[in-house]
Amino acid sequence: MLKVWNTLRRSLEEFHSLKDDEVGLYTCGPTVYNPVHLGNFRSYIFEDILKRTLVLLGYRVKHVLNITDVGHLVGDGDVGEDKIEREAAKTGKSAWDIAKEYEAKFLKDAERLNLIPPSIMPHATEHITEQIDLIQVLEKKGFTYQTSDGIYFDTSKFPEYGKLSGQKLEEKEAGARVEVNQEKRQPSDFALWKFSYPNGRSFDSAQDALRRQMEWASPWGVGFPGWHIECSAMSVKYLGQPFDLHCSGIDHIAVHHENEIAQSEAAFGRPLANYWMHNEFLLINGGRMGKSLGNAYTLDDLVAKKFDPLAFRYYCLGTHYRQKMNFTWEGLEGAGQALKKLQTTARRLLVGAQFIAPGSNGPKDQGVMNHAPTGFIHALEDDLNTSQALAIMWEMLKSDLSDEDKGLAVAKIDEVFGLGLSSIIGQSIEVPAEVTRLAEERCTARGAKDWEKSDQLREQIEAFGWRIEDKNRGEFELTPVS
Repeated sequence: MLKVWNTLRRSLEEFHSLKDDEVGLYTCGPTVYNPVHLGNFRSYIFEDILKRTLVLLGYRVKHVLNITDVGHLVGDGDVGEDKIEREAAKTGKSAWDIAKEYEAKFLKDAERLNLIPPSIMPHATEHITEQIDLIQVLEKKGFTYQTSDGIYFDTSKFPEYGKLSGQKLEEKEAGARVEVNQEKRQPSDFALWKFSYPNGRSFDSAQDALRRQMEWASPWGVGFPGWHIECSAMSVKYLGQPFDLHCSGIDHIAVHHENEIAQSEAAFGRPLANYWMHNEFLLINGGRMGKSLGNAYTLDDLVAKKFDPLAFRYYCLGTHYRQKMNFTWEGLEGAGQALKKLQTTARRLLVGAQFIAPGSNGPKDQGVMNHAPTGFIHALEDDLNTSQALAIMWEMLKSDLSDEDKGLAVAKIDEVFGLGLSSIIGQSIEVPAEVTRLAEERCTARGAKDWEKSDQLREQIEAFGWRIEDKNRGEFELTPVS
C-alpha cells in the first residue's frame, strides 16, 4: 500500500484514489520567461517518479501540467511587471515569442531528463474564458472586491485560509512584505484579475495602447488574469473537483497553493485535492540558489561541463524528496560515474523478455510488478523512498541471480527510475580490434604462465578504457570501464 506525506494534514497517509484504477494528478508547470533551472527540475523529477510509481502499482494516471504564459508578476504582493512582458521588453521580442521560445526549451530539457509527458498541458492564455467564469462565480458569492488596479480575493471571507501552510491569517498579515498594494483589505488578499491600466482608463495614445501585449476584455475592464486563478480554472476543467493529487515545490505552499485552495473551495464548496505533496529545496554548495549569485544552473550548464543530463536525475534519486538536496559538482560527478557503471552493467545483461514500456497505463494487475524486487516496491510505497530503492537495486545486481533475472529486474526498476536502462539492456558494444588482439595475446601469455606479460597486457587493455575478466577454460570477457 502506497503511503505519502500529505502536506494538508501534515501526516503520512495511505493513498486511496477517488477511482479504483485512475489517479488525477495536477502539477504546477513553468512560467515560460527564461530557462528552467535545476531547482525547478528537481520538482519535475520528483513528480515524474511519483507518476511512474503509480503506474508501476497499476494505476492509470491522468496528469495535467500547466504552462504559465501570462500573469505571473515579479512581486509577491501582486505588484510589479509580468515576468514574460518584462523579458519581452528587455529583449525586443514579443511576449508571445518569449513564451513559445522558453516553452520549447522546457520541453527539450524535459525530454533530456526522460520525463514522461503529461496527459494534458494547458496554457493560461488558452483558458482566459474559464478564468473569467471562475472569477464571476467568486464575485457572485461575495468573495471579491475591486481596487484601482484589479479584482481581488478577500481572504478574510474564507475561514480556512492558511490551512495548507498552517499559518493563521493574522500571522500572514504580520509577516507580509511592505510592497503590498495599499488598497488591499488584507495583505494576504490576492489578485484574480489585473487591469492593464488603473481604473480601467482609456488609452491616451497608440503608443500607450501597445505598452502591454497580453491583455483581454473582461466584465471589469481590459486586463489579464492573476497568477493563481489559472491553476484553479484548468484543474477543475480537466480533473474535476476534488481530484487526487496536487504537487509542486515547497516554495508554493504558503502563497500559490494556499490561494488556489481558497479560490477553488470558495467557488465550489468542495475540497480542491485530497493529497498535497511538496518537495524540498535544492541547495547549491549548502547555500541558496539565485541568479544574482551566479548559481541558478540549467541543464545547458551541465552539458557544457560534459555531464549527461540523466546524471542529474540519478543524483536526485539519492535524496528523499522531502529533504533538502545539496548540489555540488563533485556530487554530480559521483552520480555520473554511478550512472555509467549502471549502464555498463545493463548492457551486458542477457534479457529475452518483453517489457512494459515506461509510463504505460496498464490495468491494475499485481503481475506488472513481478520482476521488481519486493524491497524495491516497499521502499517506493514508503513515501517514495528512492534512496533506499536505489540501494536495493545495487544489492540485487551484486546478488547471485542469473543475468536474465537481473535484466528483467533492472528493466522493471527503470520504469520508475527513468534512466533509460531498458533501451540498452542486452545492447552489444563493439570492441576495438586492438583491444581484442591484446586480450587474445594475454590469453596466450596466461596459458604459458607468463604472468608478468599478462599483467602488462592487462594494463594496456585498461589504457584503452576496457576491463578484462578471466573466465574458465581460457575464456575472457571485455567490458568498458565505467
